[in-house]
Amino acid sequence: MIELAPDQLPALTRWFAAGAPGTAALAEHVRATGTGRWWADRAVEPRAVAVACAGHVLLRGDPGALAPEALAVFDAHYVRAAGCFLPALGNAFGLIVPWERMLFVHRVPAAVPRPPHGVTVRRLVPEDAPALTALAADAAWLHASWGGPAGLAASGLGWAALDRDRMLAVACTYVHGTAYEDVACFTDPAQRRRGLALACVTALCRDIAARGRTPSWTCSRDHRPSRLLAWTAGFRLRHEYVHYFTGQPAHQGAGLPV
Repeated sequence: MIELAPDQLPALTRWFAAGAPGTAALAEHVRATGTGRWWADRAVEPRAVAVACAGHVLLRGDPGALAPEALAVFDAHYVRAAGCFLPALGNAFGLIVPWERMLFVHRVPAAVPRPPHGVTVRRLVPEDAPALTALAADAAWLHASWGGPAGLAASGLGWAALDRDRMLAVACTYVHGTAYEDVACFTDPAQRRRGLALACVTALCRDIAARGRTPSWTCSRDHRPSRLLAWTAGFRLRHEYVHYFTGQPAHQGAGLPV
């Protein structure tokens, strides 16, 4: 596939449903934030289109229009696509792992829990970028959809629990759609079981509702702590789906990493 410049994009409504929840809103997020990349089998009148951001990919169109090596650019990505794309993915990768996912939508208002003594829960501001950077290394995924800590801090779409200047937990809009905002959160491992994530998520959900959108939540089916947190915060299951983790490109050197 070839990468498209922003001024080359086809009409998104032809390829991606408007107002979808969860990662299905990835195209809306990339268009709104500029974080991510667009791909197509050809620049003019494409037959297959992809949008990629933060290791997630949405594929749409005719998989028969793709050469065997076309999807190699999506190595080590989570691909969401119709079943007709599975043969093309199988041709491109030696490893395709199905991952069962659950999509929740916020339905029940929840009271904002009182944070522990000395902890403040507030909206992120641009000056919080260094504190986001200082989070554990395995928290980098949280701000990947914003291009890094500075992007998330400046977005105004995150809430954090802080003890003075130390960030203990964060909840943020991970995918910013036109009707839904998909929520993600992270808590410092040493600070878990203190209700910090719940406080941040609840504050964020109120903020999203005030913007006229609905919070959504996606997680792995087997991620019980995430499911429990979502339920406690007022999310209820809408549907389940599968995305695919890719690896071991069958055509080495066929494309550039995303």
